[in-house]
Amino acid sequence: MNKRTNTYKLTLEELSLAREDDVKNDTLQIEFSNHDNIFKIIEAVKSKNLFQSENESIEFAIGLKMFSEVMLKNRNNELFKKLSPAFGEFMKALKSK
Repeated sequence: MNKRTNTYKLTLEELSLAREDDVKNDTLQIEFSNHDNIFKIIEAVKSKNLFQSENESIEFAIGLKMFSEVMLKNRNNELFKKLSPAFGEFMKALKSK
C-alpha cells in the first residue's frame, strides 16, 4: 500500500541582494512531498503568535516542515543522530504552546 502524502511546489525568487556585486540567481522551483498538510501547519503556527510578524510565522512553518521531512526520510543518516532527540523535544515544546 502506498503512503499518502501531500505534494507541493515551492518557487524561490531573488527580489534584491544585500551586496551589489553578488550575481543574481535564476528562480528556483522544486516539487516535494510532506506527510502533513503544510497550509494547516502554517495556520496553526500563525495562531500561536510566536513571532513578530505573520511573515516570520510562515517562514518558520515552511522551513521547519521541509527540514523535518528530510530528517524523517533520512532518520538513519549519521548527520541527524545527535539532533534527533533534541528535535523531538523541540517539537513537543512547540506543539504544547
